[in-house]
Amino acid sequence: MTGLVVCVAVLALASAYGVLHRRRSGRVRVRGRDDGKRLGAAELGGPLGERATLVQFSSAFCAPCRATRRVLGEVADMVPGVTYVEIDAEDHLDLVRALDILKTPTVLVLDADGRVVRRATGQPRRADVIAALGEAV
Repeated sequence: MTGLVVCVAVLALASAYGVLHRRRSGRVRVRGRDDGKRLGAAELGGPLGERATLVQFSSAFCAPCRATRRVLGEVADMVPGVTYVEIDAEDHLDLVRALDILKTPTVLVLDADGRVVRRATGQPRRADVIAALGEAV
């Protein structure tokens, strides 16, 4: 009987964790650890956008990275003054460590000066990215 109770408790905790993880994945939010972090053209490998820059950290075998690439590319094409940059996390480990990138895809929203103003881990929705761009300006 004790084994059954333990099994049910483990299943309940795992289910709660799964639901919480799924709800948080892809949400664009402010992180306190990003205060003061700034990226320039040298780190990005290209110029910053006039209004904002969307930076995606991805890896070669990441399936959600492909969908995120499509979403961010569409947003950058729709919103004037926004640039999209994709960075391979494996090739830029020093930058990954400096920015606390723990999983791919991770999306950073930079303002016109290159300051990190928003962050999303997982695949973000288009509406959330557009809303974050409105706050970045």
